[in-house]
Amino acid sequence: MTADVQVQEEVVRRVMASTQVDREGLHSAYSDVRDDKSDVNWAVFKYEGSQVTVAAKGQTFDDFKAQFGDDERAFAYLRIQTGDEMSKRSKFLMLTWVGTEVSPIKKAKMSTDKALVKEVLANFAVELTIESAHELDHEAFLQELVKAGGANYGTGFRD
Repeated sequence: MTADVQVQEEVVRRVMASTQVDREGLHSAYSDVRDDKSDVNWAVFKYEGSQVTVAAKGQTFDDFKAQFGDDERAFAYLRIQTGDEMSKRSKFLMLTWVGTEVSPIKKAKMSTDKALVKEVLANFAVELTIESAHELDHEAFLQELVKAGGANYGTGFRD
């Protein structure tokens, strides 16, 4: 076996090592996003070695968009207000980010890691997987949530 093959096998072994999830940290951030009294509208979870941890929480969508790099993998949970002039309600979206420069092995591992994260982030109306910054679009996310919500009875006028 050549040294290059041994190095490649070691890389594969490390990447495929069991991912750990900071369940307590993720649950706390998840609860902040779900709490209507909280100013936190989103939370982003990234890898620190083989552990998924809370990387950031925030209020504005611009700050949210700044959290994702082309060479990163991440998960996110967002609260977006939907409804019409008569009724406003919070809806939740789970996002899986796989940057365009992430290796194929790490991309493949995302599906099993996502299952671990979804054990904590259990309630959401829409789940999306995206890989480029132009897909981080608040209006597109809102439209996906509206579609998932079913009927939309707004009249456009409020008396």
